[in-house]
Amino acid sequence: MKRTTKSPLRDVFAKNVRLARAELGLSQEGLAHEAGVNRTYLSAVERSEQNISVDNMHKIATALGKPAWSLLKP
Repeated sequence: MKRTTKSPLRDVFAKNVRLARAELGLSQEGLAHEAGVNRTYLSAVERSEQNISVDNMHKIATALGKPAWSLLKP
């Protein structure tokens, strides 16, 4: 997998996704299924290793029941 330089905003998004997923009691596999993304992709997003598209950000946020912008707030 191609590694990208970490960014502070991606770190915030990753942390917020992990926390929101944990609050819902979802596994990575469960969230990935609900969002329609690959589990390994979601895992990389949660580790802030994957640069995420706006479309996938929306899918994940929707599966978490949150607006996408809220996952970008520190």
